[in-house]
Amino acid sequence: MKKICRKRIEKLQKELIINGIDLALFTDRENLIYFTGLTQIECMAVLIPALGEATIVSLWLDIDYIKENSGIENVKGYKFPASNLGEKVVQVIKELDIINPKIGFGKYFVEFSVYEALRKGVSGAEFVNVSETVYKIRSIKDPEEVEHIKKACDTLIKGMDAAIGAVKEGVTEVDVLAEAEYAMCKAGSEGSSFRMQVLIGKRQLLTHPYAENNKITGNETVVIHLGSTYKGYCAKMCRTVALGKVPQETKAIYTVLLEAQQAAIKSLKPSISVKEVYQAAYNVIDKAGYAKYFIDDIGHGVGLRQSEFYPIIGRTRNHYIYSGMVVDLIFPTIYHKQYGGSRITDMIHVTSEGPKLMTDYRKDLIEIN
Repeated sequence: MKKICRKRIEKLQKELIINGIDLALFTDRENLIYFTGLTQIECMAVLIPALGEATIVSLWLDIDYIKENSGIENVKGYKFPASNLGEKVVQVIKELDIINPKIGFGKYFVEFSVYEALRKGVSGAEFVNVSETVYKIRSIKDPEEVEHIKKACDTLIKGMDAAIGAVKEGVTEVDVLAEAEYAMCKAGSEGSSFRMQVLIGKRQLLTHPYAENNKITGNETVVIHLGSTYKGYCAKMCRTVALGKVPQETKAIYTVLLEAQQAAIKSLKPSISVKEVYQAAYNVIDKAGYAKYFIDDIGHGVGLRQSEFYPIIGRTRNHYIYSGMVVDLIFPTIYHKQYGGSRITDMIHVTSEGPKLMTDYRKDLIEIN
């Protein structure tokens, strides 16, 4: 793990040099995991200079653990409340002796107190965004990352089995989700990375709904969208259950979505543009007459976030697919107010030999009478 983290840091350092950035600073959990290899982390920062060795700043109590388990030798501790993370980070930056440093942050960067310490304590500092650079680096998964994601995917299978087994008239969305969560945790999941979905009715057409205490009444579809994590890495899968009698057009829409997903997955190959992947799905949707009900983004990378920002697979995105990526396809429904709402989502590992499905679970509309 230490060698892997060193390679990741070196990749970022090359990009910092190219872009004229003096150092990158991360306090968010996902980048701390990526660049240090640690998951037992709180109140911590990692500073990666363009030249030289990276430094971790942490509570003094964690120094021995960090040195033993991370790929970074330089660890600076602080004792709270006499000192704090912001003050110690400022001290480390000053020791680098860089005049008017250009400091890069990620999309989710630091709490306000750390920012205030930097703004007041580092003379002439310029703050810049390195989000896309970091997400591009993180988009190509090494074998250990793929293994962690696959482990998270395996727990989803157990969760989906439990959820589907719990679907019946009179139970609530939360009842179904509870069974899924319990099964996934027993299988090794370390928790979900998003507010999971068990959805009935019109809430299936919301952008970011989640399970509530709504009772399942029957003769309706139930969308089940589950998430799992393992050693910080995320997985997700969505399936649709038809409980009792549902309209034929609802069933037809699910079939179209499934065909669109299969077309998009089949198109996944190294160096293809995400626009081409989107178009493969869109062609199926358009041919079926549902183009006006479909949105412009249909997938994204998955790793330390359940929705990473490179690649985003969409109609207008200028991103590309490369070997080693793990992506999610396809997350939208067809937004038809009367018959839409059904969904299907899977995780796919892009390889030089072709796309490999990581969430190997039945894809048909799951009918329960």
